[in-house]
Amino acid sequence: MTEQAAGPGFATLAIHAGAPADPALGAGTTQIDQPAGGVYEDIEQAAALFGLEGFGNDFSRSFNPTNATLEERIATLEGGTAALAVASGRAAQFLAFHMLLQAGDELIAGGHRYGGQMHQIDQAYKTFGWNVRWADPVNLESYQRALSPQTKAIFVESFPNPGGRIVDIAAVAKIAKEARVPLIVDNTLATPYLLRPFEHGADIIIHSTTKFLGGHDALTGGLIIDGGTFPWQADARFPLLSAPRPDYGGLVFAETFGNFAFATACRILGLNELGPALSPFNAFLILSGLETLALRMQRHSENALRVAEHLAGHAAVSAVNYPGLSNDPAQALAKIYCPRGAGPVLSCRLAGGFEAAATVIARLRLFSSLTEVGDTRSRASHPASTTHRHLSDLEKIDACAGPEMIRLSIGLEDIADIVADLDQALATG
Repeated sequence: MTEQAAGPGFATLAIHAGAPADPALGAGTTQIDQPAGGVYEDIEQAAALFGLEGFGNDFSRSFNPTNATLEERIATLEGGTAALAVASGRAAQFLAFHMLLQAGDELIAGGHRYGGQMHQIDQAYKTFGWNVRWADPVNLESYQRALSPQTKAIFVESFPNPGGRIVDIAAVAKIAKEARVPLIVDNTLATPYLLRPFEHGADIIIHSTTKFLGGHDALTGGLIIDGGTFPWQADARFPLLSAPRPDYGGLVFAETFGNFAFATACRILGLNELGPALSPFNAFLILSGLETLALRMQRHSENALRVAEHLAGHAAVSAVNYPGLSNDPAQALAKIYCPRGAGPVLSCRLAGGFEAAATVIARLRLFSSLTEVGDTRSRASHPASTTHRHLSDLEKIDACAGPEMIRLSIGLEDIADIVADLDQALATG
């Protein structure tokens, strides 16, 4: 991530962006505005809101002041033009694809086929006639091979899960631009503190705020951020954005809303029509988590590096996947994309195979045995038995989720306590 040349820094924006000073409560105080909609001043204002001629606190158009503060703050932190808050990360992913794909269209997914995500993309999306072609996230030729006339988007995770690799976003963005399709990046594990995909050519970013943005395992939520860079106008392949809408008097989203057309279309044609709204209370909780994002991600990354270095020298561990390690294959990309730190998540292969992995998971005490990541607490999981259990044995290995692999999400506890818990779990005596 590049440092800002002028203006407030990241930590300042994470606390204040999108929240104007309140004379009674103080500068930037976040409030919960719980009502689903506001009262119209008159019939003209109501007509303007329903005709997309204005914006306001209006349930029918999915606006809420607390959610709007969250949307402005994350758009600022990611360097985008606009954002939309929704009920979950899966909802964010679905609405983004809903804007782009019609029956018979294809999506290229560059990822290690994370279990839950694979079922959504590989199975659920088929009921809409959307097809997926999988690419190796770190093999650029695989993206080229997957392209077809039906391709409408390329989708990657900035930090693939659970492999511990980093995607060369700029290189994938070049492929997407040559194919005239948007690049969508799931930035959940990195967060904008460690990596800002728009600076490397991404067009759209999505998040599961359930994880590190919220940070406390107290909510579910998702975000879509519009980079304002893709030329939707006059591109017939994306009719929801480029074609006149008879239900809105012939309005063309790309013409009317310009560089925030995608976010607006997701709100009006996605969230408003399909309904996965984020509650204002959850928006408030996410905003509270964002205020400490810089501190948390710095500590998460420092602890994770210490753990990775310790495990790399442990006799019971045969390999560690973590881009922060000096000898990791992704180290060169880590220096480019995330110089502040390589994130909280790592994976390691145990020399004793599946039996050793099962034993370690059972012995851990400080670590919770849980597939969810992003909490302040350290967590461990066995992907082959949980998130990736439906894959074949070969697919599990290809997804860095073999039977000997465990995934660790390193929390904010004292590093000595984290290491001690791992050591006692790995002990063979």
